[in-house]
Amino acid sequence: VLNSCTPPRLIDLLPGDQTDRCYGVAIDIGTTSNVVYLVDLVRGKVLDRASAYSGQISAGEDVISRIIFSQKRGGLSRLQQMVLKTLNGLLEELASRNQIPLRQISKAVVAGNTTMVQLFLAIDPRTIREMPFVPTIGQPLPITAEEIGLNINPQATVDCLPVVGAYVGADITAGVVASDMYDTDALTLFIDVGTNGEIVLGNRDWLITCACSAGPAFEGSGVRHGMRATAGAIEELWIDHRTFEPTYQTIGQLPARGICGSGMIGLLAEMFVTGILDKAGKIQRNLPTPRVRVGDHGGEYVVAWANQSGIGTDIVINEVDVENLLRTKGAIYAGFSVLVQSVGLELADVEQVFIAGAFGQYINVEKAIQIGLLPDMPWDRFHYLGNTSALGA
Repeated sequence: VLNSCTPPRLIDLLPGDQTDRCYGVAIDIGTTSNVVYLVDLVRGKVLDRASAYSGQISAGEDVISRIIFSQKRGGLSRLQQMVLKTLNGLLEELASRNQIPLRQISKAVVAGNTTMVQLFLAIDPRTIREMPFVPTIGQPLPITAEEIGLNINPQATVDCLPVVGAYVGADITAGVVASDMYDTDALTLFIDVGTNGEIVLGNRDWLITCACSAGPAFEGSGVRHGMRATAGAIEELWIDHRTFEPTYQTIGQLPARGICGSGMIGLLAEMFVTGILDKAGKIQRNLPTPRVRVGDHGGEYVVAWANQSGIGTDIVINEVDVENLLRTKGAIYAGFSVLVQSVGLELADVEQVFIAGAFGQYINVEKAIQIGLLPDMPWDRFHYLGNTSALGA
């Protein structure tokens, strides 16, 4: 295997001609979700993907909580084992589904925010939250799968992409590469709507970046019936302004099991436009519909009744959910607004906007603008790229 950082080395000896059976994996270690893509290295083709919530969530939903957890006795090792357990489960799922021996996976490239990369490598992340807020390592050296504990070919090379800073990680390095914004003359705004909300502005001549603590609401965490963009997730939704009855579309056309990021954007926008939500994010309880009611967490709106859902209970959104979603979208909007202003520009100067994140198959730009998640500009400037962390890896 030829690596730009190291001389060629022998990874394995296999019987017969197995040239066409060489596989690799691109791994996105997110704060909330982990995603693994199986890649045919001969044809350069993505064969399959698998995702799961991070096993580290039990140690905290944000990076600061996990850094604090890592300082406990044995905490760093436990956090590493948590993420490895999640990743190895996804690797086994992909190998089984595609009938590929794990030993034939001979390469792994890893991207993620700075804290997640350091926890994956069991590198103490304490300096990330202490002045002057610098990562312990910027460009991790290649290691073997055996050394780190990934259940693929033991001698497979595992490369972690370089990080930019304490709060702008390898996921953004991957995103800048995947979007090609580093190689364009157009003034470009790159927005990664994840738990950490990382944003990049610039073009081929210059790049400036920032991060904001957005929270995991649009990734399905912190919302009662939120979920990842998997089968059964509501990905788009409309509400009749007269009857307040919803019409929705789910991934895979299956009974609704929850609401993914793109569905939450549509739901918030529709609830606001139809008057179910006021500007403060409060649900109006005097509307003539049984779908608006009072629950354990204040007012709530029933998106799907129990007999229509795929989980046997009503799927709802309540005022606490709305508050978490508004906090996330507010952090993102503040982040890119301040970033643009910091270089003496205005949002109107931005020529194209790349949106990354685990929303689903697409994002409704009109509705994202309506709720204040994205800047108000012509729709043709927006391009949804999906999971650019994994794409760049």
